[in-house]
Amino acid sequence: HVQLVESGGGSVQAGGSLRLSCAASGYSYSSYCMGWFRQAPGKEREGVAFIDSLGSTSYADSVKGRFTASKDNAKNTLYLQMNSLKPEDTGTYYCAAAGGRPRGDRWSNPYEYKIWGQGTQVTVS
Repeated sequence: HVQLVESGGGSVQAGGSLRLSCAASGYSYSSYCMGWFRQAPGKEREGVAFIDSLGSTSYADSVKGRFTASKDNAKNTLYLQMNSLKPEDTGTYYCAAAGGRPRGDRWSNPYEYKIWGQGTQVTVS
């Protein structure tokens, strides 16, 4: 049974930091492309960060310079370090495994991903 489980969400003040984790079970995601998404109430799910099998990353313009995606293949865990948080970063954050390697900006398209975690809430006030 393939499963992704996010953790590390919480409530922080603007300017603070959080580190989200995404633990994979049932498969080794070291060869997969992984994405971080977020969804605020009433808004569409948006791509935040992407990391491919070699560790190369891409970010949404809104989080560049503040968020960092990384992974620990030995622990089968994906991370999202979020610094200088802003109220507009508030939302439910999801990790997801892509079905292949999204081309170009398609990494931010949720339809490129086939396995999703349950999400973790981040609130910035």
